[in-house]
Amino acid sequence: MTRIAILFLMLAAAGGAWAHDDFGRHGDPKKTTRTIRIGMADSMRYSPAELTIKRGETVRFVVSNRGKLKHEMVIGTMKELKAHAEMMKKHPGMEHEEAHMVGVTPGKTGALVWQFTKAGKFHFGCLEPGHFEAGMIGRITVVE
Repeated sequence: MTRIAILFLMLAAAGGAWAHDDFGRHGDPKKTTRTIRIGMADSMRYSPAELTIKRGETVRFVVSNRGKLKHEMVIGTMKELKAHAEMMKKHPGMEHEEAHMVGVTPGKTGALVWQFTKAGKFHFGCLEPGHFEAGMIGRITVVE
């Protein structure tokens, strides 16, 4: 069984940890309502680290890696991010690509488009091993 198959089985066993349709979904790039630029640095911080977004908004996140290490932005609940961070520790270097995440190599810029369908508190984090634990976490407040 491949690592990816094992990962998906582990996620399913974790109670649907990546069921992102509970608060959002991949957004249509043609229907973007605004663009938010986020910087990532080897200080293990995002800039800005706190965002407020209106429910229903489709946001294009333009994410720039200003460091010398690979970083990523993964959107989810704190529970989802913690579970995924634990898996990344067990499978370092594992490549993964989902609509709610973007990985960016040093000196490069990436983007993801997300539509927030539910109000509440959500997070984004870098799940490269050790980065999340070092505080590379941001908060998204989705308001009505």
